[in-house]
Amino acid sequence: MKTADYLALDATGLSEVIRNRQVSPTEVLEAAIARAEQVNPTLNAICLPLYQQARNQVETVKGPFQGVPFLLKDLGQEQSDAPCTFGSQGLRNNRPAQDSEFTRRCRLAGLNIMGRTATPELGLKAVTESRLWGPSLNPWDHRRTPGGSSGGSGAAVAAGIVPMAGANDGGGSIRIPAAYNGLFGLKPSRGRVSAAPYHSETWTGASADLVVSRSVRDSALLLDQLAGNVPGDPFTIANPVNRYRDMVRRPPESLRIGFFTHSPYGTAVSPDCVAAVEDTARLLEELGHQVVPAAPRYDGPALARSYLTLYFGEVAAAMADAMENHGAKSSDFEVETRFLGMLGQSLSALEYVRDRRLWNHYARALGNFFGDYDLYLCPTTGQPPALIGELETPSHLKFLSSVMVAFRAGKMAMKSGVVDDLALQSLARTPFTQLANLTGTPAMSMPLHWNQEGLPVGVHFGAAHGREDLLFQLAGQLEQARPWWHRYLPLQDAF
Repeated sequence: MKTADYLALDATGLSEVIRNRQVSPTEVLEAAIARAEQVNPTLNAICLPLYQQARNQVETVKGPFQGVPFLLKDLGQEQSDAPCTFGSQGLRNNRPAQDSEFTRRCRLAGLNIMGRTATPELGLKAVTESRLWGPSLNPWDHRRTPGGSSGGSGAAVAAGIVPMAGANDGGGSIRIPAAYNGLFGLKPSRGRVSAAPYHSETWTGASADLVVSRSVRDSALLLDQLAGNVPGDPFTIANPVNRYRDMVRRPPESLRIGFFTHSPYGTAVSPDCVAAVEDTARLLEELGHQVVPAAPRYDGPALARSYLTLYFGEVAAAMADAMENHGAKSSDFEVETRFLGMLGQSLSALEYVRDRRLWNHYARALGNFFGDYDLYLCPTTGQPPALIGELETPSHLKFLSSVMVAFRAGKMAMKSGVVDDLALQSLARTPFTQLANLTGTPAMSMPLHWNQEGLPVGVHFGAAHGREDLLFQLAGQLEQARPWWHRYLPLQDAF
């Protein structure tokens, strides 16, 4: 199979030509490996190639995707036949005993796993630049980040290594790489995709798994295969009435959509991100939808603090688990990670539970909003992708962090204002995505706009809990009205 033919098809299209015996699964896999060997030395998207394993199983993989090559994210999405490092030297020897439910269902769907993609350490940043694997680069501009934490997956899909790749989202980590790499990315509702057997709910329900993909229908078809609970899951979410792949082909009735472009944290928003939303609002009106200025009403800075309380606590717990169960040492973790872990250790149970209870406030505010509107529209990110190394912690702050860690000065750091500065720095570029995580609601980023420099700019839609069907309906309509597949053509020969 020629590379150009491979790059011209999404996962659904590849499965069709395999099923029709126009090409063999082996030919498709070899085209994917050839593309990976061409572009990955530049992009550093795949951290763990599993090409020979994929070759060994290529003719036995069955299911709706019929042997389509696939990459898992190296954060969660565990597989029994490979390490899962979470982007950390502290977990480089972590070998899961069994597949996660996500991985098991991907295999049953017919996806042929050919490797794992890079992520920042413990998935903690919106850039993919770990000490373990080094920086991953954006295919559209090799000076820039592909985002995070699913940055390796985003870069791999945009560059055409695979048509879709595993991703997960605890604060925007599906939608941010989708926005920065010109892809479609949907975060499902809380409970839609099982986190078994390693978790009941990842990040106490803030995180969810799916993919970044080139086409809407690929994400929809895979979610049809992944959705559903297993025994031991904390609760059951109602199954959709119709298959998601069918909803992509069914345009929605006229929707009432509230849109906003201001950051809920009061931080700056790039004119390109504002223009993308305003342009999308005009397109929606042309399609018959009612689009009006409106935003959910909640305390943005309080939400940021609630999110960071979760963030600190999860880092501390992850580090403790790695040291207790995987032989990691404190020095195996990056300085910033150790600092965040120290902040997590300094939190009291009272502080953690108090901020966790605030999630209900944001869910109720969003519920009130959906009493008047079907969806909200806003930018996916507040700023374009950062330059590689631009968000690296300055040396003097690394030194200060290391001193505080050495003296266990977590309480002092929490009171000093350092944490508020950290909140502003870490969330300022991506202030729009955390609302969907804390409320457990589905949200998606769509590649409907490119700026004058040729960089993709994502637009973001959110829906009420359980309404992935409505998002897929609108996504299918927008994809047809403003297709983006031709945008990938310049990337074919960019390496």
